[in-house]
Amino acid sequence: MDRDRVSEEIRIELEDTVEHQEISIIDQHGINPKNVIVEEHSGIQTAEDSTHKCIKGLMEERDPKGVNRCLKVSFEDVIAEPASVHSFDKVWLWSHALFEVSRLWFYRLISLLLAVPVALVLGLLFAILSCLHIWLIMPSVQLLLINMNWVKVVWASVLDLVIAPFFSSAGRCCGAINIHWGKE
Repeated sequence: MDRDRVSEEIRIELEDTVEHQEISIIDQHGINPKNVIVEEHSGIQTAEDSTHKCIKGLMEERDPKGVNRCLKVSFEDVIAEPASVHSFDKVWLWSHALFEVSRLWFYRLISLLLAVPVALVLGLLFAILSCLHIWLIMPSVQLLLINMNWVKVVWASVLDLVIAPFFSSAGRCCGAINIHWGKE
């Protein structure tokens, strides 16, 4: 009987750990927990299941970090009639509908034509920049930092012995200057 109770306690602790790991993964990726759809199922989780969960999260929240917050433009932000001047109600309604529909469909059409090639080019660009940074720039910087320690010591000495006293003296000399504005 004690063995059953111990195994239940261990199982409960493991379940809590798994739930805590899921929450930390959601926080780590910046996904809004309201948009995450968790499907409970028994058995082993396959790669296909995890892929579908990721895709569902991506489809719900496409700008989780708010990078393009400035692009949330509505009809009222662009076209506004003051109280003193109004067009016909039908003209206003049709203009609003045409604005929203054309904005949506032209964006979809342009993104259909440009999204994949631009994503490919940007992916290639960021891959090249990452590779250069990792394999060329950072090793060069570390090499300079290691071998230039003597320059650091010499430069600190020059600053302390020559430049700091010069500017300290110049500051004291110029600190005694007073300017008086007067009308003639």
